[in-house]
Amino acid sequence: MECSRWLRRLGPAPTADGAGPAARVVCFPHAGGGAAAFRPLAKAVAAATAEAAAGPYEVLAVRYPGRHDRIREERLEDLRELAARACRGLLPLTGRQPLVLLGHSMGALIAYEVTRLLEAAGAGRPVRLVVSGAWAPSRVRGGTVHLRDDDGLIEEIRRTQGTDPRVLDDRELLAMALPVVRSDYKAVETYRHRPGPPLHTPVTALVGDADPLVSVDDAAAWRAHTAGDFGMRIFPGGDHFYLTRHWPDLARAVVAAPDRVASDRQGAVRPAGPGLLHGAQGRQRQQAAGPARLQQVR
Repeated sequence: MECSRWLRRLGPAPTADGAGPAARVVCFPHAGGGAAAFRPLAKAVAAATAEAAAGPYEVLAVRYPGRHDRIREERLEDLRELAARACRGLLPLTGRQPLVLLGHSMGALIAYEVTRLLEAAGAGRPVRLVVSGAWAPSRVRGGTVHLRDDDGLIEEIRRTQGTDPRVLDDRELLAMALPVVRSDYKAVETYRHRPGPPLHTPVTALVGDADPLVSVDDAAAWRAHTAGDFGMRIFPGGDHFYLTRHWPDLARAVVAAPDRVASDRQGAVRPAGPGLLHGAQGRQRQQAAGPARLQQVR
């Protein structure tokens, strides 16, 4: 469902007793991806909010130009410019309900730059930035994948394990997809972090320990980019697209964010929730709870 030129609502607009949503989640897709990639997350968030009695959340995804229903628009190959335009698109959402930004891979870097812009403008910073499968901005090393021929680009896509192999064997589909992927890779590979003060927004980093692109150390380095709370979750055996097998875990981390902020403001003691566990209590609960390993980075 279209919400605006830059945002697509994933599912119906939630209401609670005629009021607006309890919180909003804005998702930033990976290189070559689109808003629809986060539809499973929207369903998982609805289940997580019902489980936590947290009130309905509105899940939206950023619609990058040059693909899908914006195919006639020029693709943007400058990540910082893409962030600036996306930021203008979501400004109307700030200062209302709690806002969580979540980005995967390239989307995490864009969400980070959007958060910087929101904080600099005093427009109402997000309650949390969730970065998934992404190098910390200071760890982006550039690259030349976007300069490869089509076969070289296809090989890189195979390595990330996020695309159905049948798609990669369909030359007609590839003719439409490869220019988008190439532009996005250029945006990431030419991005250079501009030093500045760390975010005030709390950050959660999520990564698979078998990710061929992003090491655990690369993800842990996000800690240096926030002066706020930092949490990290590592998924054993997870590749670059580990999240496709862990939407409920991702949803619980998202749903926990506004509640954590409310507890902080009230001076309450936070119980360790299923999304972000800290210290010995988190380790004990994780041993009994499930397959994903949780780690608090200090």
